[in-house]
Amino acid sequence: MSAFRSSLDYLAGQLRQIGLFIALIAIIIFFQVATSGITLKPINVSNLIVQNSYILILAVGMVMVIIAGHIDLSVGSVVAFVGAMSGVMITQWHIPWWGAIILCLIVGALVGMWQGFWIAYFGIPAFIVTLAGMLTFRGLTQIALQNQQISPFPDEFRALGSGFLPDLGGGTSLLEPLTVGLGVLATLLLVAQGIRSRLARQKYDVEDEPLAWFVLKLAFTSGLILLITFLLASYRGTPIVLVVLGVLIVGYSAVMSRSVFGRHVYALGGNRQAAALSGVKTKRVTFLLFVNMGVIAALAGLVFTAQLNLANPKAGDGFELDAIAAVFIGGAAVTGGIGTVTGAIIGGLIIGILNNGMSILGVGTEFQQLIKGLVLLGAVAFDVYNKRRSGGR
Repeated sequence: MSAFRSSLDYLAGQLRQIGLFIALIAIIIFFQVATSGITLKPINVSNLIVQNSYILILAVGMVMVIIAGHIDLSVGSVVAFVGAMSGVMITQWHIPWWGAIILCLIVGALVGMWQGFWIAYFGIPAFIVTLAGMLTFRGLTQIALQNQQISPFPDEFRALGSGFLPDLGGGTSLLEPLTVGLGVLATLLLVAQGIRSRLARQKYDVEDEPLAWFVLKLAFTSGLILLITFLLASYRGTPIVLVVLGVLIVGYSAVMSRSVFGRHVYALGGNRQAAALSGVKTKRVTFLLFVNMGVIAALAGLVFTAQLNLANPKAGDGFELDAIAAVFIGGAAVTGGIGTVTGAIIGGLIIGILNNGMSILGVGTEFQQLIKGLVLLGAVAFDVYNKRRSGGR
């Protein structure tokens, strides 16, 4: 009886995470039925990943900023600015595409250093600094492009946003072999890592996750990866941007969960004063967070520009709102100190599936904005309610 009660208590504490997975499944099933099966068609799943990749990339950086108790309103403008600079470098300065990518990532780091200095060392709130950055970098984008569009880009550069890994089956196999191999490998690594982490927690007597829930969660996640693998392998294989996104998710998840820097970010968002008294170099951590956000935004800008094959002065409009919404829908706390990279990705997928499904159904953009706004409000309201309920025990 006590084991059953402890399991219920654990699941109640994980209500936010459980609700997130249930919401994702419910949305997928709803649109799968409403669109007569179009949502989970291989071509649509591939397009869904590619078309939302830049928002998911931004969410990886944004969740770290929000966990630390800050916000970044400038990322949409930075996306546009970096896209503009890539166009100028490649088409006007005739810099090789790979050199332009490196230089654009450096530009992103410089943007982050600029904003991070004012926030960390000058003490101006991130909201104000990044709001100014939103205006500044939008203006610089228009200056760089002279209010004109730049196109086309080399095929190698375009592959970053819309290319696929080589088809090892030569286009004749039922399922693309490389994609199948990568998907199976990712599943095996996920299972091995999950078991390893559970054994490590049990060794130090900190394991409180019921075995049934652990197995169910691992089985669901593995099944989801294998389903996506099958759908992608049935179409054109693995998008290059999915590989980039996978590296970011694995890398930053490890940073946030295992590194000293990650623990400092959580401490900074949980209680800034206590973190400083504990020896955390709060200014340095904040500065590095915004440098990282600048690089992530630059990468998203390169991906978006490569995908469209176009550098546009209007690029990136509203991207910051989608990235922030993905983070909060994914379970991050408004007050900071809580959130995960995986949660932000799931939040971004929920937004992407909503956009994709409503577009297939012919829902007008005005109603799409209304529905996404209500979803965001509902997610945050649920989080606040869950905290109040837990605190009232």
